[in-house]
Amino acid sequence: MPDADLRVLLMSLVHQTGDTHWLDPPYTPSRDVRLIADPSAGLPESVQTDLRARAIEIFSHSSSGPALTDLDDSLMIRMMSTCLGEAVPPEYAPAMRDELGFTDRDIHWSEPPEKNKLADREVLIVGAGVNGIVLGAKLGQLGIEYTIVEKNKDVGGTWLENSYPGCGVDTPNHAYSLSFGQRYRWSRYFALRDEIQDYLKRCANEFSVRSHIRFQTTLMSARWIESDQCWEAELEGPAGKDRFRSGFLVSAIGQFNQPRKPTIPGWESFQGDAFHSAHWPADLDVTNQRVSIIGTGASAMQIAPSIAKQVESLMIYQRTPQWVRPIPGYGESIPPGAQWLLEYLPYYVEWFRFTMFWRYGDGLLPFLRKDPKWPHPERALNRVNDRHRQEMVDFMAVQLKDHPDLAACCLPDYPAYGKRILLDNGWYHALTLPQVQLITDPIDQITASGISTTDGVHRTTDVLIYAIGFEMMQMASRLRIKGRGGIDLKDTWDGDNPTAYLGMTVPGYPNFFCLLGPNTGLGHGGSAMFQAECQTRYVTACLVRMIEENLASLDVRRDAHDSYVERVDKEHQQMIWSHPGMTTYYRNARGRVVTVMPWRLVDYWEMTREADLANYHVEHQTCTTG
Repeated sequence: MPDADLRVLLMSLVHQTGDTHWLDPPYTPSRDVRLIADPSAGLPESVQTDLRARAIEIFSHSSSGPALTDLDDSLMIRMMSTCLGEAVPPEYAPAMRDELGFTDRDIHWSEPPEKNKLADREVLIVGAGVNGIVLGAKLGQLGIEYTIVEKNKDVGGTWLENSYPGCGVDTPNHAYSLSFGQRYRWSRYFALRDEIQDYLKRCANEFSVRSHIRFQTTLMSARWIESDQCWEAELEGPAGKDRFRSGFLVSAIGQFNQPRKPTIPGWESFQGDAFHSAHWPADLDVTNQRVSIIGTGASAMQIAPSIAKQVESLMIYQRTPQWVRPIPGYGESIPPGAQWLLEYLPYYVEWFRFTMFWRYGDGLLPFLRKDPKWPHPERALNRVNDRHRQEMVDFMAVQLKDHPDLAACCLPDYPAYGKRILLDNGWYHALTLPQVQLITDPIDQITASGISTTDGVHRTTDVLIYAIGFEMMQMASRLRIKGRGGIDLKDTWDGDNPTAYLGMTVPGYPNFFCLLGPNTGLGHGGSAMFQAECQTRYVTACLVRMIEENLASLDVRRDAHDSYVERVDKEHQQMIWSHPGMTTYYRNARGRVVTVMPWRLVDYWEMTREADLANYHVEHQTCTTG
């Protein structure tokens, strides 16, 4: 028990024994706002010793199931609040019971449907990443036929494509994982790419999703057939082109699907190895090479520390400084004792998941909201946001204490969290190495042998890495989808201004759903897995209702869509991502936030629990698929 997080251990004891005296003094944990909390929970040494001893005694002699098989709202809130040392709002009780697997969050049939009711109801899913796997798993459980087309040779999506050195999650794996299925034995609290990819492959196999996937197959276009109330897709794969009809079409390509192309003058003239970070060559060896990285976002901050000691020189070209948050234990392995608890102690992994979900979830959102009375809006949004800013400034000052020139270059001039917050992966330390140079002069052009900056300096390089992000605004519109009247989704979204009801459905595109669509990305925390499960529940709820009620098509009402988008935009005006004086990939060219959502995770969970067909036009017709 020495490696136990005592606040988690307390919840396991309550859950297993039903004895709520563990929620009372002297066992109540202290509040700890750090992302990685003190595992001693602020308890006196004598109480820690007593708690560990009692836990060993109780669990050693516990052979029956848990005493608590049904946590009502009041007890759930009490346990969560005690665990955190702070008051948890009551609306989190049902959401967290779902998220921790204490209740069944799946959609079910009122009665098992006849086979003829499932005929012509096949779902065509584009993409076999997180969203495609989750939706496929749940459709399979319902017995609804589906086919996934995937452009790559394997599942994983973003995690398959991004294989650069240091690639990994910035959310703890015990939150960045599904609430259902077999538990995965993570080696670290923050997994690297290979483990995440292995996890997704296992999920695809566990839920028999792989057999439904057509690999190396691309959706060339899709159009709505009004007369038959179905979608007709043109696919291209190893065997050539074919047409495929389906009752439903789902984009599961997400937002990080299309690497941004460089636009720097001369970029095509470079004669060395040049590639986007998402296309890292498997056989590349950077040992003793002169390497240049353009960009200082999430990918660059993982790549640079991972290769800095191998290269002859590393030149990093920075346009905008980034806020970097330190996370104790970010790169550490899970100790054997903690690993045993996560695997074998009843309810330990569930309550540990809760602590990670909370600390990396909605707890931060209030501090990303503008306080109109705050006197320093140029540097922060509110008092707590300013405190977070200062903590990151102090961390940078310590890391770069002997390098004041670097510190000046690394200090952002916008509020903390205005851009995607980045976790320290040894970034500042890498910048101090003698072979590493941070270049802040704008790039003038790329030549055959290197990069010239506007100060007249040309730097020769062997390897050029574009860590410049992704085309976030296009989303599903790049799929050439034509809805009612033959209108292309790209035109409906006016290029870079995608909108969708609940981030999933678009007027004029019946039976079409976007997963991780407009305004459903996460800017304040949380997990893409959580979003995938919320959206999958909503999609499957819609499909089950339609099949049970013999509805052939579903098209979101314009007024419902517009009202929702208006609410999103109004909320975003109060959030940090609308702060002037900075650029962010969360906003489009006209300044509208289009990628991330302004809601709490619990709010979106509530919005997507049931199929709200009153907000849709529905029709009774049939469709031929195949």
